[in-house]
Order: sequence, then C-alpha cells, then structure tokens
Amino acid sequence: MDNGQPPPREESNKGQEEGNSLDWLLRKDNAEIKPAPMDTNVLMSRQDPDVAPNTDGKAFTRERVFNAASQGDIAQLHGLLDYLRVNNKRLTSPEFTDEVNGKTALLKALLNLKDGKNDTVEFLLDIAEKTEDLENLINASYKDPYYKGQTALHTAIERRSFDHAKLLVQKGADVQAKANGKFFQRDAGTGFYFGELPLSLAACTNQPNIVSFLMENPYRRADLTDRDSQGNTVLHSLVVIADNTTENTDMIERIYDGILIQHSKLEKERKVQLEAIENNQGLTPLKLAAKQGKIGLFKHILHREFSDEEMRPLSRKFTEWVYGPVHSSLYDISSIDTDEENSVLEIVVCGSEIPNRPEMLQIEPLHSLLNDKWDRFASKLFLMNFLVYLMYLIIFTTVAFYRKEGQPPFPVEDVPIDYLRCVGEIISVLGALWFFYKAIIIFKRNPPKFSFLYTDGFSDILFFLQATLFLICAVLYVSGRREYIAFLVCSLALAWINVLYYSRGSKQLGMYNVMMQRMILVDLLHFLCVYSVLLFGFSAAIVALIEDHPPGNKLGNGTRGRSFGLEPFKCQKPSYNDIKFTTLELFKFTIGMGDLEFTDHVQYKEVSTSCSSCT
Repeated sequence: MDNGQPPPREESNKGQEEGNSLDWLLRKDNAEIKPAPMDTNVLMSRQDPDVAPNTDGKAFTRERVFNAASQGDIAQLHGLLDYLRVNNKRLTSPEFTDEVNGKTALLKALLNLKDGKNDTVEFLLDIAEKTEDLENLINASYKDPYYKGQTALHTAIERRSFDHAKLLVQKGADVQAKANGKFFQRDAGTGFYFGELPLSLAACTNQPNIVSFLMENPYRRADLTDRDSQGNTVLHSLVVIADNTTENTDMIERIYDGILIQHSKLEKERKVQLEAIENNQGLTPLKLAAKQGKIGLFKHILHREFSDEEMRPLSRKFTEWVYGPVHSSLYDISSIDTDEENSVLEIVVCGSEIPNRPEMLQIEPLHSLLNDKWDRFASKLFLMNFLVYLMYLIIFTTVAFYRKEGQPPFPVEDVPIDYLRCVGEIISVLGALWFFYKAIIIFKRNPPKFSFLYTDGFSDILFFLQATLFLICAVLYVSGRREYIAFLVCSLALAWINVLYYSRGSKQLGMYNVMMQRMILVDLLHFLCVYSVLLFGFSAAIVALIEDHPPGNKLGNGTRGRSFGLEPFKCQKPSYNDIKFTTLELFKFTIGMGDLEFTDHVQYKEVSTSCSSCT
C-alpha cells in the first residue's frame, strides 16, 4: 500500500483469489482492471481529517490532483499549468508527490485506467513538458522498499495499456528502469517476480505487442542483455514463471521464440547469444529450466527447430531424414554434455530435489546421451569400481577378523603376518579417508536434507557413516582405547551393506535395491516408531503388575517384593521388575520366541495376558 507496508491480504494475493495461478496476468481482455495493490483511494496526507480538500479552483493540492487523476477528469485540472508557473512548482515537487512512497499524479492516473484509458495521462505529460519536468515525471518511481523502482512505464505495461506504454516511450521513458522492491523479488510470497525490467514484465504477462515495440521502437530500444539484481535476463524470467501447465507453457514458448527471432533479425551479426548469458548462479535459461524442473519449456528448448533458412542457426534440433513414423535428428549438445562445467546433464542427474527429474532424463538428447555413455565406458568404470571396492572390503574384513587381542596400539613384530596386518590396516585407513572425502564433496554439491534419504543420498550417507566410524576407530586405537572394537565392527557391517550400492549396475537388482530402501525409510520406519511406543507402554504396565514373591510371603519390613536383610548370596534369574528385561522379553514374545511363565507372579493374570497379547 502507500505506506510502504505489504498490501492487505485481500488486495495483494491476486493469485490466490484466482486459483493460485498467473491467469490474471495472462488475460488479453481488460475491460475491467482492478486497482493495483500499490494504489489506494485513501488519502495519505497528514492534514487534519476534518478539513476538506480545497476544490475552489484557486489552489491545487496533491489530493485534488490525485483525485482528478484517479477519476480521469481533465476538467478538474484546468488551470493547473498556470498555478504551477505562478508558484514555480512542478508535478514532481514534494507538494504533488506522496511523501510516504513517492507516488506521482502520473502513476496515480496509470493505476486507474477505464477501458485501458485515462485522459489525464497525456494531459499531465503535456504539463510536465511545458514546465520542463517531463523526464523527471515520466521516470519517477516508487521509493518505499516494497514497490521501489516501479515507474510509469512498468505501470502502463502491468495495466496492459499499449497506447500509454508507447506514449511514455515516445516521451523518453527509461526502458531499462528496474523495479527491484520486495514485491518484485522471487520468493516474495505475496509479490510477483517478472525480472524487474519493463521488457521482462511485458514478456511475463503475455503482451507480445509491447515486447515487439520495446525491441524495435525508433526512440530507445530495450537492451535484451540487461539483467536484473539476480542476473536474470528476459529469457531467464520467462523460465522462472513457467509452471508446466499446458496454457502457460504454450504462452511462454511463443514469447520465448518470438524474442529470439526478433533479436536475430535485429542483430544480423549475432555478436551476443542471448541463451548463453548466465545469471548470478552461473545458469543459462536452459540450465535454469533444468534446475527448476520446468519440463515443458525445457523440452521445447531442446527440440526447437526452425524450418526458415535464416532462422535455422537458432535451432537446437536438426532433422536429417523422415520416413513415415521414423526419423533421424541431430541435436546441439552445447552446454548439455558433461564436457562443460555445470552442464545440463550434470544438473539433472545430480539434482536430487529437481521435480520431474526421471521424466526429464527421458527427453532427447539426454536419454540417448546417457545410454551412449553407459554403453561406451560408464559400465566398465562402474564394474572396475565394484571390483576395487570388493578387494578393499576383503582386506578390511581380514584385518578386523585377525586383529590382536589386548591393549592397543600393538607394535609391529618382525614376522610376515604382522607386516601383512599392518599393510591391511593402512589400506583400510586410506580407503576410509577416500570415502570420507568423496562424501564431503557430494554433500557440498548437494547439501544433505531429510528428503535426501529418499533419493541418491541413502547410499552416500551410508558410505559417509562407514568412513566416519572407521576413522573414529583409528583414533581410539592410536589413543590406546579398547572401545575401538565397537566402532570397528559397526563400520565393517556398514561396509558390507554398502555392497548393495553396486547392485544398481544391474537393472533388476538395482530396482529391487531402490524398492527396499523406500520400504525401510517409509513403511518400516513408520511401523517401528509406532511399535516402539506400544512396546514400551505395555512393558511399563507389566512391570507394575509383577510381584517377585507370592502374596502369602510377607516381608518383615513391609516392602513389596524386596528385602534389605542379610541373606546368603543366591544366583537369581533376571526379574520382570526390570523394565529393560521386560521390554526384551515382550519383543521376543512378539516374534514368537517368548512364553507366558511370568504370569505366575502377577496380581491380575488376565490383565497381564491381555497386555502381552497386544504387543
């Protein structure tokens, strides 16, 4: 709103009121244009509210000018030019701008169009030109943090008024002005990101006529290489607003291709490749589409093919021949193959959080590229890695099995078996260091999250734990602590479990391994959480029912089931009064290995039997 704060929920969340989509921005008819969230008819002046605005025609106040601009009534502005000249004022003077957000009468008029028109716009521009204030007025922007940088040209484009946008450019509007307020940033919540620039706004709101005019007008052409605060060009902005719906994707494809074609016609020498420009994250539009999972636009860019000979260099797909349903095509794999840093293929394969990732890998040329790499060398490298790991695992297991007993560290004796053991220990440590380093590199590229477990991160985390446990074991061994054995056996168990990682080299075993991981992390994990609560609850109930001595035995001190007198030492079986022992016995009972012998020492056998049955 005008006070620089986020607009009220009912005004700002247009997308939510219209189905959480961008349909309100993609409309082609604007017979009725709702007030913009940065506009209000509530006066923000600091004067006494009991004092009515001066409308006697002798003096012009900001409220009077703003009211006339919002109503589109030129009659109320007659005499304004003379008033400004007599008082040496301009439309950008503090008296005629909103002190809270810097809004001018021109912005007010553009925010209140009726049938796409407001007669006061041209009238105000004429006054500004006669008072030598045209450039300042036409490029005046909001000053508050929320809508900072929005100019009259942005407003005219957002209001979908081609005539006013054309007029503003003719009068000298800055076509590179950037609206970089909080409302226009990505992840703004209640805002709308369009790339800050007027050209990007026109493109993202499906106004090809304004896009074409900004690119070709004889006054000042828009620079397509200009980038916003995030380094995004107009092509990046189109990728960002894509949502994979059919209507949205078709619209963006038309605008995207139209910009490329028009730019190619204007720049015959093609000194600048628009699709090669990277944003602040080092992503081109194609890479950004891959990273954000915009599969519709991503597929279109990869399969873009122009039949026109002049536009053919813009194609990424070239059909060699067609015979009925069969055809052969060549693809431009620049920035796609892994021979380039941060390639599209690497982004999709390693991006565990990318939506539609499996479907994207089925798109040509990614699908053929992956298959070709696997057939040529990747399968052989994978097999070699498996054999090396198997040799490492055999050495690791042998070292753990033939470890020395006693207080570590153990000196190396002058016998062959000790030398072999020492070499095996060194190999085990070096292998653990390698797995640890490799895991850190992977985590640095893809920071681990809980969702990471459901994709590639399951095996990566297991390898990391294996290496970490063994390195802790090595430190304890050198420090002379016998506890190193506990970490050694845990690391060894994980090392054998990690053999399953290499099952992905087989299509059948790989699918089964992934299925088992999902079952463990989803179904089995949920079951264990519920079962643990039930097991502990019923164990506590049974402990409360157990009596160590029959009811007929009364102890002299009155203590139930316990005696503090001096008695001969007796070897006693574990008691069901112990919560740990009871929990273990109930678990055995759950898997069919327990018995009901403890019911002889309970107060209420029926209750204890019910508790046991429930577990």
